[in-house]
Amino acid sequence: MNNTKVKPTSIISKLRFASFYFAAALIVISLVGLFTKGLNLGLDFTGGYITEFSTEQSFEQAEMQQKLSSYLSKDFQLSSADNGTHWSVRQADNNTGQQNSTWLTEFTQDSGLSITPQDAMYIGSQVGDELIEQGGLALLTAAIVILVYLSLRFEWRLAAGSVVALMHDVVVVLGIFAWFEISFDLTILASLLAIIGYSLNDSIIVGDKVREIIMRNKNSNVDTTINLAIKSTLVRTLITSGTTLATVLAIGLFAGESLQGFAIALFSGILVGTYSSIALSATIPQLLGLSPDHYHKQAQEICTLP
Repeated sequence: MNNTKVKPTSIISKLRFASFYFAAALIVISLVGLFTKGLNLGLDFTGGYITEFSTEQSFEQAEMQQKLSSYLSKDFQLSSADNGTHWSVRQADNNTGQQNSTWLTEFTQDSGLSITPQDAMYIGSQVGDELIEQGGLALLTAAIVILVYLSLRFEWRLAAGSVVALMHDVVVVLGIFAWFEISFDLTILASLLAIIGYSLNDSIIVGDKVREIIMRNKNSNVDTTINLAIKSTLVRTLITSGTTLATVLAIGLFAGESLQGFAIALFSGILVGTYSSIALSATIPQLLGLSPDHYHKQAQEICTLP
């Protein structure tokens, strides 16, 4: 590889390459968290008990959490609906306390509240194993389809940059959930698929702009071309990401605890996706030796077609 092709020649280039190394460090940190701590899988994957009940009186979630803490082990999950009158309690399969709705009878008798049992069910670990397998296949299928699409749309170096950026976004979000031990359930898995699509959009915008500038200027320098592409798309990217982040933040603040993990995954995914579209998808092609020759040759072949 010719070192002159990857030597930063401007402040923007230096920032890009510094961001590239920072992104690489984030991947390493995230992988360390995934291999040492692992994901805190929720009941959707591990199996467990779900008990639903309703109360005539409305309660704050923190108040109900405190009332139930004497009857359930500390790792139970509580969510509410209907303005704090409908409740859902999730208990892990390895719960050392009572694992069925008998605790609800004791709680009703001791608390003196008017409580109506709604439903009680058990989710087996086999169902969780199937969900993990199906979720993994969904992510793998999405990655393969995206890889094929990018290979057809771009020259392979630009496609490689977009694929690495996608992998970075997913790994970093998973690393956040591993390090902070946030419960990983089906809603988080769905958010990962959304993050892949969002990150792909940013990478395609930058890649299209790089190709457009190269096709317009036969004597274009790759480093300068990438910098121009980033500057011309940065404002649009920031506006799009900003409005999306505002929506996700509203979900996290007002949609309740049941969607907290989903909001965290999307919020962090959009942040790192916007970052990686510059630090990785725009920089890796330059490191791999991106050259205008491929696109100029392609344009000449199109012009010579009968």
